Amino acid sequence: MTTALPLRRADIDAPLRPLGSARMPPAAAYTDPDVLTWERDNVFASGWVAVAHASAVAAPGSQVAAPAGSGSVLVVRGDDRLRAFANVCRHRGHELLGVGERICRDSVRCPYHGWTYDLEGRARHGSGGLDPDPDAHALGAMRVAEHLGWVFVNGTGDAPPIGDVYGGLEPLLGPYDAAELTPVERRTYEVGANWKVIHENYQECLHCPFIHPELCRVTPPESGDNLAPGPAWVGGWMDLADDAATMSMAGRAVAAPRPRLDEGTRRRVAYLALLPSLLVAAHPDYVLTHLLEPLGPDRTRVTCEWLADPDTSMAALADAVELWDVTNREDWAACESVQRGLASGAYVPGPIAPREDAVHAVVQWFARQYLAELGKGGVVAP
Repeated sequence: MTTALPLRRADIDAPLRPLGSARMPPAAAYTDPDVLTWERDNVFASGWVAVAHASAVAAPGSQVAAPAGSGSVLVVRGDDRLRAFANVCRHRGHELLGVGERICRDSVRCPYHGWTYDLEGRARHGSGGLDPDPDAHALGAMRVAEHLGWVFVNGTGDAPPIGDVYGGLEPLLGPYDAAELTPVERRTYEVGANWKVIHENYQECLHCPFIHPELCRVTPPESGDNLAPGPAWVGGWMDLADDAATMSMAGRAVAAPRPRLDEGTRRRVAYLALLPSLLVAAHPDYVLTHLLEPLGPDRTRVTCEWLADPDTSMAALADAVELWDVTNREDWAACESVQRGLASGAYVPGPIAPREDAVHAVVQWFARQYLAELGKGGVVAP
C-alpha cells in the first residue's frame, strides 16, 4: 500500500535547491489540514519528539501526559527506569491523564472507571466485575529516552538512536547541564500560526531590528553565526552586548553562570531547534525552552519554561521572563501576520536569502521528511 503525500514533488524539491535558487515551501504546507495530518503521523509520531524537561519525571511515581503524533503519551518514572505508554486506558479508551497534567503517585489510575496499572504498565484492578489480566491488558508501551536534560518519545518505535538523531549537540548543550536545572516559570501561548512558521522565525534575526527593540539592546542582531546543522537539529548563537551579562530587560545576570561554560560561551546565547518540537535558548545563567504542539494548520500551542538553578527565585528571574515574554509576543504577532499572508491566496513562495541559511536548513529538513516517505513507496502528485 502506498501513502499519498499532500504536496507536489516540485513543492518538495524547491527548498532542497542550493541557497540562491532555493524557494520556500508552498502555502499549502502551512495551511492545508491534510499536510498537518500527514505530519502528525510521519513526523511527530515516527521521529523523536520532546515532551518534557527531565525534572517533570524525576521522582519515582512522577507522571506527565503530553501530545504525541495524533494522540498523547503518558511518561512514568518507575522505581527502576523511565517508561512511556499510549495515554489510553485498556478498558474504554479514556485518557489516563489529561494532556499537560502532572502527578506523582504509586500507580497509574484511569479517572473514568478506576482501572489501575502499576508503574510498569501492567493492569492491576478493573471495575464492574472485571478482573483484567495483568499482561494481556497492559498499557501500550512506547519508546522513551532522556537526552541532554529532556524527555523524548518515539511513537512508532523505529526511529534511529536518539544520540544519532541529535548527534553533535552534546558539546553545545552539555556544558549547561540542563538536567540539573528546574523550571522556575512556565507560560503557555496559543499562536495563530503553523508550527513551521514559528520554527522559521526562530532561525533568523533579520527581523530583529524591526520588531525587537528590547532584545536588540542586550544582544546585537548582526552578531553571532549559524552552525552546520545536524541530522535533526539547527541552530547558532548571538553575542551579548558589551554591557549585558545575560538576556534580561536591564541586561543584568539573574543567576551565576553555569559552571562548565568557558569564557567565550558566557558571552553568547545559543539558539537551537531540536526538530520537530523543541526550541532551546541557552543563556549563560538560565535556559529558556519553547515546546511546540500543533493544534491545527494555523494554530500552535507554545509552552515556555525558564530553567534555572533550583536556588534561583522567581523574583531574581523576573527581568529575564519579562524580556522574553515581550519578545515572544512580538514574534507571535509577526508569525500570525505571516500565516494570514500564506492563507490569503496571494502568496507565491519566495526566495531564501544568503543570511537565512538556518531557515534554509529547517525547510530542507521538512522536505527531507517527505522524501523519506517517497523512499518507502509514498506517492505525490507530479
